[in-house]
Amino acid sequence: MLTDVGLLLLGGVLLYFGAEWLVRGAAGLARVFGISPLVVGLTVVSYGTSAPELAVSLVAALDGKSAIALGNVLGSNIANIGLILGLTALISPPRVDASLARRELPVLVLATAAVPVCLIGGVIQRFEGVLLTAGAIGFTLVTLRWSRGEPTGQVEDEPAEQGSRLGLAAFAAVGLITLLAGGKVLVDGAVGLALAFGMTERVVGLTVVAIGTSLPELAASLVAALRGHSELAVGNVVGSNIFNVLLILGVTSTVSPIVGSLSESLVDLLVMGALTTMCVLSLRRQRTVGRTEGAVYTAGYAAFLAALALGLG
Repeated sequence: MLTDVGLLLLGGVLLYFGAEWLVRGAAGLARVFGISPLVVGLTVVSYGTSAPELAVSLVAALDGKSAIALGNVLGSNIANIGLILGLTALISPPRVDASLARRELPVLVLATAAVPVCLIGGVIQRFEGVLLTAGAIGFTLVTLRWSRGEPTGQVEDEPAEQGSRLGLAAFAAVGLITLLAGGKVLVDGAVGLALAFGMTERVVGLTVVAIGTSLPELAASLVAALRGHSELAVGNVVGSNIFNVLLILGVTSTVSPIVGSLSESLVDLLVMGALTTMCVLSLRRQRTVGRTEGAVYTAGYAAFLAALALGLG
């Protein structure tokens, strides 16, 4: 157990420094290439910080632990909105990009709705996984195409002259690798502790694994908010939730079909749907997501965790 605690602490340290480096590099690249931080958050940062979810879900599915694989995706999406967007709004209320409501939010709604549809038959089959994965690739290509000609976001802290494009890319890459390493180390320790306390695989996936694999998103978003790049944090949350369904669930079920039922995941799906609806309403137009909304998100997430702890969910 002491080893697991040590892994948790080491993972936390790696996540912090990885997030700091990734945000610095990504924000700098955004300015150099004339790409808005929102687009960087929706693509580069979202792909990178979703990698732990992909690794964990793949391993879980291949080991026959579908409950952990599915719970990881659902729990991560719940945590991204309830915990990450909530804390970001509490720390530094983010300004919403006007283009988000027109383009990415409809994709988020469709991706969220796809989960219960895929679970109707009790198994997410390989062909469904292929369709979801194709959706992730298509979304990325369209997002990059949309970004052409968009004005660069203001990145006051990352002057381009401080580093070449190669240097900024290397900085972001080192941050990303450190993030992934931190996520892996932390999840290993967290899962070891959770199983030692007799938690079910579903609850482990929804809580310990989901929070652990969401820590890169949490770290990146909080560092971005603290450094004045809260719009990158919003893009990271929206992009990560889209990729968690389309890419993580897609690739995982393509490799190994995921077994799950609507009845067993009903509470999780309802909570994810409710938080996604709240998120869409908050981000539907150009505005600032206030601290009151952030408090509501975090309170909702705390209630969800409490329900699971009490065996009500």
